[in-house]
Amino acid sequence: MYVKNSMTTNPYVLSPESTIVEAMELMRTKGIKRLPVMKNDLLVGIISHSQLLEVSPSPATSLSVFEINYLLAKTKIDSIMTKKVITVSPDMLLEEAALLMREFKIGGLPVVSENKLVGIITETDLFDAFIEIMGFRDKGSRITLDIGVDHPGVLAEVTGIIAGFQINITHLAAFRSELIVRVNTTNISEILKAIEAKGYKVVSVLKNE
Repeated sequence: MYVKNSMTTNPYVLSPESTIVEAMELMRTKGIKRLPVMKNDLLVGIISHSQLLEVSPSPATSLSVFEINYLLAKTKIDSIMTKKVITVSPDMLLEEAALLMREFKIGGLPVVSENKLVGIITETDLFDAFIEIMGFRDKGSRITLDIGVDHPGVLAEVTGIIAGFQINITHLAAFRSELIVRVNTTNISEILKAIEAKGYKVVSVLKNE
C-alpha cells in the first residue's frame, strides 16, 4: 500500500501568523493533533498538540485567566512551530512512512507532491491501514498456523489446501514461524482438519459472523 491510499487529503492548515489560541481551537473542534503551517501555498512548518501544551501556562501559574488568554492570543505559531519538516510523497510505501515516524518519534507527516501539500499521514491512518490489510473487520475466519521452520513451498501448500475446498483467501500474512490466513467463510472445520493432516499446527481461529 502507498501513502496516497491512506492519507487524509485536504488537511486543515494554519498560517505562520495564526495564534496559539486559534491552533488549539482548531485542533479541539476538528479532533486533530497536528496542523501543517502554510505560507504562500508552501509548507513552512508543522505544529502539534504537544507543542502547544509545552508553551501553555501550567495550572500553578499566578497569572489570571485574562492574562493567560491575552498571552496565548498574542503568541504566533511561527515562534514555536517545527520549521524543518519531514515530509513524504504520495507514492511512498506505507511502511516507509511508518519507519520515518518511528525513527523520528513523530505522529504525523505532511504529504507533498511537486512542492504542494496534498495530504497528511498520521499514526491513526497507519492503524486503520493495518486493520484493513489484515481484514480484521471482515466477515469470515482468521486462521493462525504454526508452520515451524519456514521452507520453500509452505504458502503454496497451505493455499492449495484451501483452494481445494473452493474457498477464497481474502488476506494473508507471514510473521516468523506463523502464517495468518483469512478466508471468507466461518465453515472451516474440514479445512482445519486438512491443514493439520499436512503437519501444520492451528494456533488460533477467530470468526466474524
